[in-house]
Amino acid sequence: MNTHAVSDTQAYISEHNKPVLVWDIVVRGCHWILVFSFTIAYLTEDHYLGIHTYAGYTIFTLLVLRVIWGIIGSKYARFSNFYYPPATIIGFIKDTFQFRAKRYLGHNPAGGAMIFLLLVSLFLCTLSGMAVYAAGDQAGPVAFLFSPGQLLFNTFLWEDIWEEIHEFFANFLVFLIVIHITGVIVESVIHRENLVKAMISGYKKGDKQ
Repeated sequence: MNTHAVSDTQAYISEHNKPVLVWDIVVRGCHWILVFSFTIAYLTEDHYLGIHTYAGYTIFTLLVLRVIWGIIGSKYARFSNFYYPPATIIGFIKDTFQFRAKRYLGHNPAGGAMIFLLLVSLFLCTLSGMAVYAAGDQAGPVAFLFSPGQLLFNTFLWEDIWEEIHEFFANFLVFLIVIHITGVIVESVIHRENLVKAMISGYKKGDKQ
């Protein structure tokens, strides 16, 4: 047996399985604070308006930060790294159902599409929440749109409309989150990798792109 060849193979395997920092501190921080803030906002909607409002402001601030970081951030944080055409996303989902989906070091095509959906839905949920707060209490950053002089928005009808929109996106987000968690579990099983742990530590095994 060629001991040099064996040694080289072992070195190659060791090098390519070395943990790689994929999720930087900004991505991880935004992710987990968003999880906490959305949970608080969802649970306090009907009874604790003050807590609900500040949780919403926190979410909106994190979204702005994440969008900025998605443009100028580290490699795997940038939107350009996980934007895929629809055909690629559909193909990946089909492969996932057959438990033969390709492994990606960053977000896979389905995961990337989910991130975009979550970001857009969170923006619409928080903005509509601000509109509800402004229409109902004449408070918040968009209250000027509902001042007595702004007759177009200053009606109970508009308050009801914004509240319906806000509640729709809040519930739609729960639906998306369930799908997201299911996808994380399935991918963790397929590739034998703890993706929750990776989002905590930031590191994933680096054997493939």
